[in-house]
Amino acid sequence: MPYLNRVVPHPEPLDCRILTAALKLFRDKGYHNTSVHEIQQKARVSIGSIYNYFGGKEGIAKALYTHILGEIEQLVDAHMARQPSAIARCEGIISALFAHTETHPDIIGYVFHAKHADFLPDHASLSDAAAFTKMKQIVCAGIAQGELQKMDPVIANALIFGSAAQLIQQRLDGVIKEPLQSRERDFFACLWHGLKNSTPAPP
Repeated sequence: MPYLNRVVPHPEPLDCRILTAALKLFRDKGYHNTSVHEIQQKARVSIGSIYNYFGGKEGIAKALYTHILGEIEQLVDAHMARQPSAIARCEGIISALFAHTETHPDIIGYVFHAKHADFLPDHASLSDAAAFTKMKQIVCAGIAQGELQKMDPVIANALIFGSAAQLIQQRLDGVIKEPLQSRERDFFACLWHGLKNSTPAPP
């Protein structure tokens, strides 16, 4: 099963093997260029198992989408619970996503790189998923509490998390050759130079 932090159980259950195999194939070949038979062969399961668990390729894609967004939401929740300020929360989330881009590129790529609307047209926009809604809430709270400059929250969110997502996409594409952690300090310095509120909030 494609997890960010949990250890994959051994032996891996059949449904988990199917999702793990499909994720790799979807990332390498694309959803439309991957067949159910290829997933079956890579997962080393029967065709019947795939249809029994997921009903077909679209069902696998939906299950992956739901599962991986749940993993990202857990990541966001952990940093919201651990960090006291909006800026610290943003940095914690982005740092974790940069690190996972190196260690779990298939998972991060499925979130930030795949064109989900092409094969999951009935699903809500990625930006409306719980994890990304919580990221917006962090930014809104930072503005409301005076940590960030007063500005349009949509623009602030795009500058903070949108620019991080762009770096992740460039790393996944191979445009950026070195791990994103090597650019983290400069990234945050530039980000907060333009967005951090230098005027202390009133008591």
